[in-house]
Amino acid sequence: MLHKKTFLFAGLSAALWGMAILPAQAAVVASIKPLGFIASAIADGVTPTEVLLPDGASEHDYSLRPSDVKRLQGADLVVWVGPEMEAFMQKSVGQLPAQKQLTLAMLDGVKPLLMKGSDEDDHDHGGHDASEQKRDDDHHHGEYNMHIWLSPEIARLSAVAIHDKLVELIPAKKAQLDANLQHFESALSRTDKQVGTVLAPLKGKGYFVFHDAYGYFEKHYGLTPSGHFTVNPEIQPGAQRLHEIRTQLVEHKAVCVFAEPQFRPAVIHAVARGTSVRSGTLDPLGIEVAPGKDSYMQFLTGLANQYASCLKGD
Repeated sequence: MLHKKTFLFAGLSAALWGMAILPAQAAVVASIKPLGFIASAIADGVTPTEVLLPDGASEHDYSLRPSDVKRLQGADLVVWVGPEMEAFMQKSVGQLPAQKQLTLAMLDGVKPLLMKGSDEDDHDHGGHDASEQKRDDDHHHGEYNMHIWLSPEIARLSAVAIHDKLVELIPAKKAQLDANLQHFESALSRTDKQVGTVLAPLKGKGYFVFHDAYGYFEKHYGLTPSGHFTVNPEIQPGAQRLHEIRTQLVEHKAVCVFAEPQFRPAVIHAVARGTSVRSGTLDPLGIEVAPGKDSYMQFLTGLANQYASCLKGD
């Protein structure tokens, strides 16, 4: 009997000892794919990164499933922009300990870089009926434009913040995390210059985007949009607004109008019909890009090529 107890104790001790020497894992859950690109670059070879928002869904109107809530609760680190962007996450993230969440819009280095929301919002409302006006107001992300992942500068600051959090969570992996951050910053610097070269000839060309999401990218690379179709991407512009846009396409000599893959609004193609304006697609969430070590660079390059493919030419 004693021998059996000793055997059980030895087995239990070995099991506990085995658990103690397992490498610490801190699964990262990013709210949307572009944040997953940055997180997966920093966590590469250290810990897995998951993306909460499915491909094809919109961060503007997504509703958490029970399985999503479980993923958030089980995560060691949740990375998101903040409640003004991913309102669908606010309740669940609010229940997490502070050390398990990273709100990028609230980072000290990011706050001074935040852009104000579009000055054209009031103008856009002119073509909406009362119900559209209310839904636009409900959609607003507060005072600032929260599409911050489209800023290469904010992306770098986000990478540093994710690195610092993961070093706290997995100090034994600091060397790998340091190397990953250095790789990200170097690759981002190279890609930034390459994208700038691609977009430089397109400065001054007029175009319309589907919704007001691209301000950080456009400001960084000196692009000049003529306007946007809607403040709230979940609704179609009213007839009056469509007439205004069609008039502006001609008056501003717009070269292109851009749709987005998760919405594919037929209205964009309809409003450009009969004009010389080309139609293109911009993907602000990187739907076609797989998360990985260089995925954010692929995302920036892809977005630049989407601009260029429609805007180049006369």
